[in-house]
Amino acid sequence: MTTATTDAYAIPAELADLRDMIRRLAQEKIAPRAPEIDRTGQYPRDIRELLAEHDVLGLPFEEQYGGTGTGTLMLQMAVEEIAKACASSALILMVQELGTLPIQLFGTDEQKERFLPRCASGEWSPAFALSEPEAGSDPAALRTSAVRSEAGDEWVINGQKNWITNAGVADFYIVFAKTDRESNRSSAFIVEADRAGFDPGALEHKLGIKGSPTGSPSFTDVRVPAANLIGTEGKGLSIALATLERTRLGAAAQAVGIAQGATDYAAGYARERIAFGRPINQLQGIQFKLADMETRTAAARELLYKACAKADRNEPDLGKYSSMAKLFASDTAMAVTIEAIQVLGGYGYVNEYPVERMMRDAKITQIYEGTNEIQRVVIARSMR
Repeated sequence: MTTATTDAYAIPAELADLRDMIRRLAQEKIAPRAPEIDRTGQYPRDIRELLAEHDVLGLPFEEQYGGTGTGTLMLQMAVEEIAKACASSALILMVQELGTLPIQLFGTDEQKERFLPRCASGEWSPAFALSEPEAGSDPAALRTSAVRSEAGDEWVINGQKNWITNAGVADFYIVFAKTDRESNRSSAFIVEADRAGFDPGALEHKLGIKGSPTGSPSFTDVRVPAANLIGTEGKGLSIALATLERTRLGAAAQAVGIAQGATDYAAGYARERIAFGRPINQLQGIQFKLADMETRTAAARELLYKACAKADRNEPDLGKYSSMAKLFASDTAMAVTIEAIQVLGGYGYVNEYPVERMMRDAKITQIYEGTNEIQRVVIARSMR
């Protein structure tokens, strides 16, 4: 009897070295900024410049556009390392992929040349504008519209978006709008932030990831040239779903990073905290918590890395695995951060210590990039 063997994933030495460099960068430069970023809620432009300076913002892109060409697994390992230190800062890298992947997957050569190199260098930052007040988990319910101009050389966009990461910071937005209401078909457009009629809108006041701006951009007779249409007219939903199938791995990586950061901090605290005459990590009740936290986080990482390898190999079951990774990693992050607070006791509940921030940051990973309820639907459909 013969058995087939396959590698779930492999991390070459040069990528492990790159990961270690990003880990040092995150721990030495980003982690000390994390409390202030959370407290002030200000977008950390200095962190973006730091990431650009070290070519981290080039990770989502191919070499021909100024990127590293190192693939999805390397990208998400970087997200994980940054999220260990600061989940808000991890979103800077995550949105570099989310807001450009429609162009990478479906854009014209001209669009790729115009936008991707300036994002890979960190000069520009994008945004992905799909969600609306009445269209979150149901993207087919979009109300934003795009109508051809009389001359046919422009599209005129009107509507309101909601929950958009990088609102007010992005240099351009990937906007999804209905172009055929009778057939309920949408299309995707590139809308530069300086277009007349575009308003980035007010920013939300959030539970967590406070250093990443989230807003409600509006479009009032915004005109964009026909050349700004991404892919084929009427295929907007397909473009959105193909993008999210891959970018939800970023949310999973962020969740794994948060979980590992909380586990590491709780374990370090338990080594130093004395109760009943000895460090609390010698108490079985604490040991069991730490063991479960470490185990769940490790399991989430293995599932994430396997899904990333499938993305790099363009395997047909990527959608199922990216949903499973996002679902399991985000649920793990929430469970682990709650336990981290419990390990610290009263100290875990105050903002002098980072685990309460980690818990607040963890919650969004169960919601964005497709709620965990939606991920369960995707997984279940793949099992039919």
